[in-house]
Amino acid sequence: MIDKNGRSIEYLRISITDRCNLRCVYCMAEEGVHAIGHAEILRFEEILRLVRIMTGLGLKHLRITGGEPMARIGCLDLVKQLHEVPGVSSISMTSNGILLKDRIREAKSAGLSSLNISIDSLNPETYARLTRGGGVSEALCTLDQALEAGLNVKVNAVPIRGYNEEELAALAELARRDRLCVRFIELMPIGCGKDLERIPCAEVMERLENAFGKPVPDTQVYGRGPARYVKYPGFKGAVGFISAVSHEFCRTCNRVRLTADGQLKLCLNHTKGLDLRAMLRGGADDDEIRDAVRAAIADKPERHAFYEAVCDHEMRWMNEIGG
Repeated sequence: MIDKNGRSIEYLRISITDRCNLRCVYCMAEEGVHAIGHAEILRFEEILRLVRIMTGLGLKHLRITGGEPMARIGCLDLVKQLHEVPGVSSISMTSNGILLKDRIREAKSAGLSSLNISIDSLNPETYARLTRGGGVSEALCTLDQALEAGLNVKVNAVPIRGYNEEELAALAELARRDRLCVRFIELMPIGCGKDLERIPCAEVMERLENAFGKPVPDTQVYGRGPARYVKYPGFKGAVGFISAVSHEFCRTCNRVRLTADGQLKLCLNHTKGLDLRAMLRGGADDDEIRDAVRAAIADKPERHAFYEAVCDHEMRWMNEIGG
């Protein structure tokens, strides 16, 4: 699938639920959000049908997200079924890790190859404050289990002023101990993230260089995402930086998103997309859906324009669109 800017789109992020067992400050309101009704969520067979159609257009890589994907019953059953679809080369998951505890072996057997665990602090009090009640020890247990099982593991951390800026070096140290990637992701001004203060990746890099010394670029490929990776002296693993706001990477974007309610989302910060649920339930055949997907992706927005006065900025919360 090639868009109007010549980008090859082969990566689909699939949100299977907007629900979560945590209430992270940059993702959901403390009281939660109005959950999508059961009848509005795509059924697993509908997701499988769309993936089969899109592999015919060149789709290769899948990432299962939420909300928290493990909050939906049968998540690992879906992973197994997706793994069996011809043309699917890899299946990854983004999770807070808590509901995956003691199920990593099952996930790997189902076909999961990579796991991104969201851990914004190693300090139990800070973690509980950021997640509004979560226990970091459970997430770290899942992290250790994933490494032991041989999964490719990344730790995702969002630096936020007033929360975890003094703990970034401690998070990076996870990559000193183990062959994993710790990635610092700039806070995006979406949903409740608009009310928090972003720490630019340049500042994070400065803090880490002061703590560990000058890094060297790491040219090893750690996935299909936009992170720039470095290695610090004595580190077994790598540290990555995703500077979506300060240094946009839109020209190399290779992904689209499928929201839990069946919207094909072409860009995280644009409302432009395609209502695939309506097509699925309105009787469209595979050829009609394939043609509509191809046409939509061809018109993928050139860039996110977070701080520009475009008329179709995303207004939903991150858990609703698949963080």
